[in-house]
Amino acid sequence: MNKEDVIILDQQTLYDDRYKLIRYTLKHKLFQGGFTQPFQRDVFARLSSTAILPYDPARDEVVLIEQFRAPMLSLGEHPWLMEIVAGVCDTNESPREVAIREAQEEAGCSIGAAHLICEYLPSPGVCNEVVYLFCGKTDTQNIGGIHGLTEENENIRACVVPFEEAFGFIAQGRIKTSPAILALQWLKLNRTNLRKDEQWVDQT
Repeated sequence: MNKEDVIILDQQTLYDDRYKLIRYTLKHKLFQGGFTQPFQRDVFARLSSTAILPYDPARDEVVLIEQFRAPMLSLGEHPWLMEIVAGVCDTNESPREVAIREAQEEAGCSIGAAHLICEYLPSPGVCNEVVYLFCGKTDTQNIGGIHGLTEENENIRACVVPFEEAFGFIAQGRIKTSPAILALQWLKLNRTNLRKDEQWVDQT
């Protein structure tokens, strides 16, 4: 199957502001042959994003951030989440460049080499967003405090956490976002090698 196996019959933009909501009327080829009946799917369209887990291999520490997330209000949960640095790719910068800039803006954190963990789709049933996930080498000494851009209403607390403690936050339910979970699980598997300087690979 490929994109030529989809026939778009109609496309409407229902909402167009910071994000877009697009309604497709379409049909597509079936695995067993033939085509589906026409049906509708609504797609939440947004720019790609990047996320980075700053890691100090010498101290075996990571940098996590805590910030307000309005969608949690609709779930009836407290809206401050523990996450990793992330941002939208809304400039001409590469995903790696965005990750490095966001690390400085959101955590006051300078990144050396940045290793690309993966690209993934967080919710492909409804959204076209692609996330570029990185692990970045940093020095956690003197990292902490409050950060973020005032013009974007950001109020972000950065904290340094020993890796094993941070990894334990997943099982405790203190970390619930997919970039943070994936990055910490990847680091669990790879940190022995990453603690050897020659293992860091700078990737875009």
